[in-house]
Amino acid sequence: MPSASPPPSPASLDTRPVRGPLLKKLCSDEGVFALGVSVARVVQLVDSDEGGTQELAYYVLSDAALTQKVLRIANTPRYRTVGGIAVTTISRAISLLGFDNVKTTALAMLLVDTLANSKHAQSVRVELEAALCASLIGRELARLSAYQGAEEASIGALFKNIGPLLIASQHHERYREINVLVAGGAHSISQASQMILGSTYDTLSAAILNEWKIPDVIVRSIGALPPAPVQKPPPNRQDWVRLVVSFSMDAARALVRPGGLADDVLKALFERYGAALGLERQRMAEMLGAIRGEMDELLDTLQLQPAPPPAEESAEGLPNVLLLATMDAGGKLPEGQHASGKPYNAREQLLAGVQEVAQMRAAGRCKVNEVIQAVLETLYRSMGFRYATVCLKDARAGTFRARIAFGEKHAARMAEFAFPMAPGSDLFHLAMQNDADLMIADASTPKIRDLLPAWHRKLLPDARSFIVLPLVVQGVQLGLFYADRSEPAPEGVPPDETSLIRALKGQVLVALTPS
Repeated sequence: MPSASPPPSPASLDTRPVRGPLLKKLCSDEGVFALGVSVARVVQLVDSDEGGTQELAYYVLSDAALTQKVLRIANTPRYRTVGGIAVTTISRAISLLGFDNVKTTALAMLLVDTLANSKHAQSVRVELEAALCASLIGRELARLSAYQGAEEASIGALFKNIGPLLIASQHHERYREINVLVAGGAHSISQASQMILGSTYDTLSAAILNEWKIPDVIVRSIGALPPAPVQKPPPNRQDWVRLVVSFSMDAARALVRPGGLADDVLKALFERYGAALGLERQRMAEMLGAIRGEMDELLDTLQLQPAPPPAEESAEGLPNVLLLATMDAGGKLPEGQHASGKPYNAREQLLAGVQEVAQMRAAGRCKVNEVIQAVLETLYRSMGFRYATVCLKDARAGTFRARIAFGEKHAARMAEFAFPMAPGSDLFHLAMQNDADLMIADASTPKIRDLLPAWHRKLLPDARSFIVLPLVVQGVQLGLFYADRSEPAPEGVPPDETSLIRALKGQVLVALTPS
């Protein structure tokens, strides 16, 4: 350990840049690099009528484990609908939980999935719990705030300790040395990290987020507050977000300690932050108590086992004794699946989807696009398709064009999935002209191949089984659902599944029918 020396003055703590070799070592690890790419992609998603919800749904559905965890959260008592109908689609989960909530949850799960199984799992677990808890606090304060859509408070709180989190995972000896200095009582966390790393944890966290190309508004939110013992009410939104992020992390570290939030710690938090945040002491205590309960639910959803007590640490360091639960997709389907990829319990999944979409429409608040997206997602997941899309009429261009898609290469395929409205003799035109639902078990048979248009053979040459569900209202061809697999489906679609698929399509037709 370095020899004792006077700690740096608070004014100098954030002025020294992060050493290049340290930043490179932390961010060049393959897993951390991939984490940065994924985090940047999710952070950039913006809720809008132009497709923000669709893009978030695409992202979540691209990861089976993430899909199951988001659905698990949506089906907890806190969020489940009054009617008790199970939430089976990510589209519905986003509607129920809120765009920002699902977005931040996805970011939190990225951290957990990448770092929870580090060989220094106990130390990483401490920092992960603090990050997750801080995010919940930031989200609640954003909800109570006068500022609209202040999601950066929750995201900033989640990533404020990314520096110590990566140091614990990648540079564990330095992490231990910093903690020893802090435990000695003569150094703050900022002073100790400055001494051991050459920069404060806050500066390191900001450098990592900059390396990941995270928007500046979030990077600024994790900056250190003035060292005043009592914070002043923030004059603007950016300062408010920074105040919330700082409070969220300080409160989270207190909440996740063994024994929970002590009275003296609550008093200190209130004295430092209460007036600035406009929170009375009792309200602060109630909010943090409720968040502690939310935290327990979140850890259970993420299948993280309780951390062992500090007494289990040894002189050789903090051992990897957590044995965190595997972050899988929630287990295999009970009945497995066919060789085509279609689940054996497709009927049960379709039924759940029908109930969910019916409930959406009965509530009377969903848009037509939301109904279409929910139906498409239900078909995609319940039937085990590798790609699914919905084509709608583009009268100006004279084509039927894909508008929403899920699955493999969804964006690239959606851009090319279009065909003319003019009558034709190929399979797609014939299906719409006759309003016939088609379930093709083997697309390689000569008779079927002869009916496939050239654009389909070029775009999806390996499609071996697929469905086409025309959308025809009062004789007017509006478009169709299409979904395929890269394997034949000799198991076919039995009558009960066919009825449920048509019931799903019927919900869309009713939504599209002029009132």
